[in-house]
Amino acid sequence: MNRAMNPSPVIFGEVLYDCFEDGSRILGGAPFNVAWHLQAFGVSPLLISRVGDDAMGRGIRETMLRWGMSTAGLQLDSAHATGEVQVSLQAGQPSFDIVIDRAFDHIEAGALPPLQPSLIYHGTLALRQPESAAALNELLLHYPVPVFLDVNLRSPWWNVNQTLQLMERARWVKVNDAELEILIDGPATLTDKAQTMMERYDLDWLIVTQGKKGASSVDRTGSVLQVAATADVMVVDTVGAGDAFASVAILGLQREWPYELIIERAQRFAALLVGTRGATLTESAPYQALLAKWL
Repeated sequence: MNRAMNPSPVIFGEVLYDCFEDGSRILGGAPFNVAWHLQAFGVSPLLISRVGDDAMGRGIRETMLRWGMSTAGLQLDSAHATGEVQVSLQAGQPSFDIVIDRAFDHIEAGALPPLQPSLIYHGTLALRQPESAAALNELLLHYPVPVFLDVNLRSPWWNVNQTLQLMERARWVKVNDAELEILIDGPATLTDKAQTMMERYDLDWLIVTQGKKGASSVDRTGSVLQVAATADVMVVDTVGAGDAFASVAILGLQREWPYELIIERAQRFAALLVGTRGATLTESAPYQALLAKWL
């Protein structure tokens, strides 16, 4: 049987390079990071994305294969370059230009491989252009499986109507506290806004990450959970912390862990990530050490 036909999470969205002024590049993109972590946790996800017929695109494919990831969902685009984020420093602060009209903006519905998804994960950035948005819509129509929406509002590449429509199709949603404030307007506590979002979009579970405050969640029964940030972590790099959290949330949903256990373990893995440079880990040992404790 084709590997893609085994039930597994389908991860839809961007894969790109963060490109710095000194010429260095770091591979990333939230969906790619989530898929990378899930592969290391033994879940074998299928990443659906698109890269250019260029050195960066070939590098992505080679890196995925070395990590053991399937490239069956990685489309090749001869007309558009691989995704890039141009990172520059202005007065000591980084600024980010997510370059428009790149390969991940043109994911083709007609080029999707055979699938048997256990769930579908997607964010919002890869939907900034009609072609990739249409591909996701086709995916959701053809495979009515549970959807995990990881909200990532990157100005100017999002709009309220599209994001709210996506929440109507999701079973589980992850937002950060700033995104929740944007999407649920008006004076109310964070918990009240989370419960409003739960009820408005008929969700099973809503996760709200809160940076240094940890994370909280609300489920369909109205139960509120809170997990504190790990106190003794030396923060090196916060890039990708939310993606790390999302990957363990998906792992836990696949394994049918209780919600309380999921957010505790997701927070622990996010804390491990912020203590290292980059959005992913390049060695399998830390993942295996966590699995040995969890399974």
